Amino acid sequence: MIDGKKVLFSGMQATGNLTLGNYLGALKNWITLSDEYECFYSVVDMHSITVRQDPAVLRKRARNLLTLYIAAGLDPKKNCIYYQSHASGHAELAWILNCFTYMGELNRMTQFKDKSAKHADNINAGLFTYPVLMAADILLYQADVVPVGVDQMQHLELTRNIAERFNNIYGDVFTVPEAYIGKVGAKIMSLQDPTKKMSKSDENPNGSIYLMDDPDTIMRKCKRAVTDSEACIRYTDQQPGLKNLIDIYSACSGCTPQETVKAFEGKGYGDFKAAVGEAVISVLKPLQEEFDRLSKDKAYIDGIIKDNAEKANYFSAKTLRKVQRKVGFPDRIR
Repeated sequence: MIDGKKVLFSGMQATGNLTLGNYLGALKNWITLSDEYECFYSVVDMHSITVRQDPAVLRKRARNLLTLYIAAGLDPKKNCIYYQSHASGHAELAWILNCFTYMGELNRMTQFKDKSAKHADNINAGLFTYPVLMAADILLYQADVVPVGVDQMQHLELTRNIAERFNNIYGDVFTVPEAYIGKVGAKIMSLQDPTKKMSKSDENPNGSIYLMDDPDTIMRKCKRAVTDSEACIRYTDQQPGLKNLIDIYSACSGCTPQETVKAFEGKGYGDFKAAVGEAVISVLKPLQEEFDRLSKDKAYIDGIIKDNAEKANYFSAKTLRKVQRKVGFPDRIR
């Protein structure tokens, strides 16, 4: 705990472009958490290089992502918003935790199997030990809670196992984190394949609405969204494409899915898709305008990067020094 508040850690990779799904499912809900928790929100650029990146592009995307955090409403004075690569404790703790993680545990990680299949020409050690770095991210700040989706629960369980294993050997060193159970963000699916989550790595650009898409592009993508031939607006798993559009409209308008269905009773899919597009545009316009304004204020963003890196290093050093001493590393002479 920090100043009487439980600690929450989360982060996003600096690859691709954030989607409407990232915003409605995670980022929008982060904003409400800073009053209840001491929040550390990282741009996890170290995780990004398990796949080959263009250095200039990665730097630009990392800065854009950090700026988007703030544009979306995260207060950099209330929350520690920082680059993972600017807090060296992440890498230092990850090495130590590697020595307390078993090969069999990492072999069972489904994301390693999935990413290895996608990047068969670059199955590197970082891809294999990625979950240990994730554990270091969380344990470094003694996080009590971590907001995770279903696809990350396996990694959180590994983090808990590593923390408990270390604590059993050396005493009460790490807080064993729990999954954050709070208001569930909208789960937004692909506009072209509603059986899959909307993803920033989708090969079909029409499947995802990106936060920086212009109004014409947003409207075009909504109008091309996959639905069905029933021509009846209902909220049912039997109409996954339509159900996804109802979820998007409801999340953007503040209505419940049932209220949305009632509002469009008797309307056609064309009218509804246009309404979805307008709702998305109205939500993203202020975010885009604030992002543009912040992007032009280089000194302000540079100041946040510097100040929050110092804050991240201050808190992470406390844990790191304790761990180093526990495992027997010599004390530093100051």
